[in-house]
Amino acid sequence: MALSNSYIQVYGQLPDVFNRIAEAQAPEKFTRQYLKDLGFRSSNFHALIPLLKSLHFLTEDGTPTVRYHEYRNTARSRGIMGDAIRDAYGDLFTIKANPTDADRELIEGKFKSAHNVSPNVAKLMSNTFYSLLDLADLESSAPFDTVAKIVKPTEEVEGGPAVTETPVSNPTVIPRKATNEADIQSRPTLHYNIQIHLPATKDVEVFNSIFKALKEHLLD
Repeated sequence: MALSNSYIQVYGQLPDVFNRIAEAQAPEKFTRQYLKDLGFRSSNFHALIPLLKSLHFLTEDGTPTVRYHEYRNTARSRGIMGDAIRDAYGDLFTIKANPTDADRELIEGKFKSAHNVSPNVAKLMSNTFYSLLDLADLESSAPFDTVAKIVKPTEEVEGGPAVTETPVSNPTVIPRKATNEADIQSRPTLHYNIQIHLPATKDVEVFNSIFKALKEHLLD
């Protein structure tokens, strides 16, 4: 489980931020300058970048992930956000499967104790969580263990790319001294069969992100 300690003071504007993310083309790197380009020029929005990383919308270097691209499909965005907050705030869902406004005091207390923060900071963390919750559909979201990162072996995202590793035991005959055919040793070796299932989308940015991640994480 997890409990993100990221928060943003302008949590009331998160709906506007995610609307712009869905509408705009995904950048190569999500930076403070890109936030300004989206129209969010105040330094109060800088905290959005670590928040997006905790939601697995961005990698640590700011590259948009498959989850970021999938969120841009407005038909699925609420379910994708449901997945994201379940991943980032999993500890909260162990105490309340469907948090409501009536649980705010309990949620704030969890943030305060888990991260050893002041009541004011705990309230900001809680308000950030509830603002994200308003953008989510928990009913259509996936289980806790479905995380939409760029590419990670053995993970699969509904409607998105999946990469699986299948170990195959393949005995290989290796000569010890190459003196005759009888003087050989069979030793099993391990191979991986990697399958990639691409999403049904015409958005070229999705495929660019997938193949870039393959090169960085699997080929290099």
